[in-house]
Amino acid sequence: MTEPRIKSFPVSWEELHRTSKALAWRLLELGPFEGLIAVTRGGLVPAAIVARELEIRLIDTACISSYSGNKRGELDILKPSPMAGDGNGWLIVDDLVDTGETAKALKAMMPRAHLATVYAKPAGRPLVDTFVTEVSQDTWIFFPWDLEPQPSTPIIGQR
Repeated sequence: MTEPRIKSFPVSWEELHRTSKALAWRLLELGPFEGLIAVTRGGLVPAAIVARELEIRLIDTACISSYSGNKRGELDILKPSPMAGDGNGWLIVDDLVDTGETAKALKAMMPRAHLATVYAKPAGRPLVDTFVTEVSQDTWIFFPWDLEPQPSTPIIGQR
C-alpha cells in the first residue's frame, strides 16, 4: 500500500501580498472592525496587510501553536487575545485553516469575532467566515518564510 501523496503549494511574497489584499477587499463591506487579532505566527503577515488596507490600527495577537515543523501537534494556546472580549466587532486573521482545530479554539474564545484566512482546506473551511483560496486537504502550503531558493524535482519525478 502506498502512502497518500502530499501536494506542495509554494507561495511567493508577491502572491501572499496579492491574496491578502484580495482578502481585505472581501472584508471591506463587513467592517468597520473595532480591531484585528493576528494569529501567530502565520497570520502576522496577512494581518499586517489586511490592517493596512482597512486602516485598522488596533491590533492584538492570539498566540497558538499547532505545528512542529511540518507535523501537526497538540494545540497549545500560549496567549489568548485579552482585548477582544467575546470578539464582537473584531476581525481575526490567520494564514490558513487546515483541520479547523485552531479555528475552533479561536471561536470558543471569541465567538462573535469574524474569522478570515487567506487559504482554507475542506476540513476547516466551514469554521471560517471569509477566505480567498481553497486548497485540497492533502496540499502542504509552503509560505515565503518557509522557503529558500533551491533546485526542485519535476512532478513526474516525485512519484
